[in-house]
Amino acid sequence: MVVLKKDEMLTLVDDTVSLALKKGASEVEVYFYEGHAKNVIIERGQITKSNKILDRGLGIRVVERKAVGFAYTNAIENDDSISEVIVSALNAARASNPDNNWNGFPEKNHYFQTDNTYDNKIIHLRSEDLVSIAYEMLDAATSSKKNVLPIEGGVSAASFSSAIANSNGVRGFDRGTFIECSLATVMKKRNIITPVCFEYSAERTYRIKPAWVGKEAARLAYSALNTKKVETKTTNLLLTQFAIQSLFSNTLINAVLADNIQRNQSPFKGKLEEKIGPEILTIQDDGLLAGGLGTTPFDGEGVPQQKTNIIKKGLLKNFLYDNYTAKKDGKKSTGNASRAGYLSTPSIGATNFRILPGNKTPEQMIQEIDEGLLIYYLQGAHSSNPVTGDFSVVATPAWKIKNGEISHSTRGVMLAGNIYEALKNIQMIANNERKLGSIISPWISVSNVRIIGK
Repeated sequence: MVVLKKDEMLTLVDDTVSLALKKGASEVEVYFYEGHAKNVIIERGQITKSNKILDRGLGIRVVERKAVGFAYTNAIENDDSISEVIVSALNAARASNPDNNWNGFPEKNHYFQTDNTYDNKIIHLRSEDLVSIAYEMLDAATSSKKNVLPIEGGVSAASFSSAIANSNGVRGFDRGTFIECSLATVMKKRNIITPVCFEYSAERTYRIKPAWVGKEAARLAYSALNTKKVETKTTNLLLTQFAIQSLFSNTLINAVLADNIQRNQSPFKGKLEEKIGPEILTIQDDGLLAGGLGTTPFDGEGVPQQKTNIIKKGLLKNFLYDNYTAKKDGKKSTGNASRAGYLSTPSIGATNFRILPGNKTPEQMIQEIDEGLLIYYLQGAHSSNPVTGDFSVVATPAWKIKNGEISHSTRGVMLAGNIYEALKNIQMIANNERKLGSIISPWISVSNVRIIGK
């Protein structure tokens, strides 16, 4: 596959907009995506697979009489196929009912520069380089702790480009890179096997830490080996980034999306400027954050990215909007239209959902907790109710905190509570923020959560 240059991509989307207008569309949006990825897969402690994935295509939205139609193609070398996909989008619009809330695609605007989102070194990595990174991670795990068993993981490097144009003058181009490594381990001693422990490092530039990932995955498995039961009670939780990602991705983020507000599917409707957390809590969605995994100059509709205060010093300040929901409410889009390449229409999503760090180290936070649990991994968070905020999840493993120290591990502990009550009960926020998907967070301590021991 021949890689298209910037000018070629922009010409392609411009020409497709013009062709769709000639074929009868009253409004047009064309989104082009091209992605190249290399992957190395680890299974049962061995590197078992290596692959390359190349993908590119066009997604086209057209509007006729306020009815929207969408179609896509990955056969862009053929002018006839592009013409056919335009006709398919037009036919979809003509078969759809008009949307009286439709108020047009976004208008042309200025884009800001993004930093630390592209690295030529990642572009030139070979599969052999990824294998070397994987071995570094595996060697770090197995050499740091005896009897550790790496069970799965891998290394991935990717580059991607996108171009967008619409009939209102929007025209943008972006390119980026991404690299990650991950490893899951267990520890075996006689007839005892720990729960799976996992570590991960992802960056937009070549700054991943495979040796740290291997050592940390092994350390966690080792510390989870000797478990004791905990009693059922209400206690304090110290949530790491993995736990926060599991809970917030399935509750809090959904609650601040404008479409859920408009559908009465959020408890935050009508609560702007109300206190929903302590003064130490500030959360931003920052689509321009340097090196953010979700950082781009524009969103999936060509709207400039921005920093949006969602919660500021405990007060609910804003919701996240795409173009459609913003115009429906008479507001401006916050640049939160997200799309999975060219295969789908945009939907509202977080970019870099950042919980601003505090000033305590993780060690200081542990020392200040008389009794509680340190929570890394949660099972079942996907079943949490984003409307009510209720969650019932299993922490396995977790670590008991007693008198300011980690005393032992435990497994299969159930946590039951409400995420919106948990926000109010945040006691401390650490200074150790890190990136996990769309969420950037430090550790957080929360009081008054019910745990059910085994």
